[in-house]
Amino acid sequence: MRVFITGATGLIGSAVTVELLSAGHSVTALARSDASAAKAEAAGAEVIRGGLADLDVLRAGAEGADGVIHLAFGNDFSSSEALERNIAEESAALDAIGQTLLGTGRPLVTVSGTPFVPGRASTEADPVPAEGPVAGRGVSVNRALALAGRGVRASAVRLPRTVHRDGDGGFAGFLTRMARQAGVAAYPGDGTQRWPAVHALDAAVLFRLALERAPGGTAWHAVADEGDAVRDIAAVIGRRLGLPVESRPAEAFGPLGAVFVVDQPASSARTRAELGWTPTHPSLLDDLETIEP
Repeated sequence: MRVFITGATGLIGSAVTVELLSAGHSVTALARSDASAAKAEAAGAEVIRGGLADLDVLRAGAEGADGVIHLAFGNDFSSSEALERNIAEESAALDAIGQTLLGTGRPLVTVSGTPFVPGRASTEADPVPAEGPVAGRGVSVNRALALAGRGVRASAVRLPRTVHRDGDGGFAGFLTRMARQAGVAAYPGDGTQRWPAVHALDAAVLFRLALERAPGGTAWHAVADEGDAVRDIAAVIGRRLGLPVESRPAEAFGPLGAVFVVDQPASSARTRAELGWTPTHPSLLDDLETIEP
């Protein structure tokens, strides 16, 4: 299958690219910079130059592919306004790709986060939130999934709050970077809230499985660890960096603070049973043990 990927050189996308190529697919990667283009080509992918805002480029990439995996998202999290701009850009990009694929029967695999449900682990049957600081992403993903009724085999892989590899990535990686800058391994609130996690290489396998076999209109959970207490995550970070571990208010964590304090475990039981996905790589807490002091 010829696969067009946005975000092909990020932590997750680079793993997806290798996974697809290893399985015999070909990959065309969207690359905004010379460095990203060189990285994609070194992995064995072809390159189309552009970014998420270049809608004509996205349409051309989708038109020439047998399937699309969308992973790209803006990396400016400096403010609520910046986050909203990222969400708006992604929404327009998904719409452009989806409209190009109408009536083709081709797969479109997009990405969202696992939802949170008070008092229990969320499942694949739970809807993503329609309200809150990142609800706009859920709205655009749901619009993409609705294309299943218009001849697009659209599915969504829901990623947990931390997708990790080599001791970095996701919300846990954010805590590590904050710890290095502040000299303290901080966690939001009382730290009992749980974050689900998955290794990037395991997540990559699920994206391939969704591309190859997921029915249209379905959502899947790339969750290996159902939920680690945030203070346990911070404890490993603090020990590896030789720093004290302390609680801090949600506001200290910027625009994502409101998300960080939510207890949000997630299950992947249906994903494992129906798509045959089996995570095999290190857990988050084990992976954090590789952080360099």
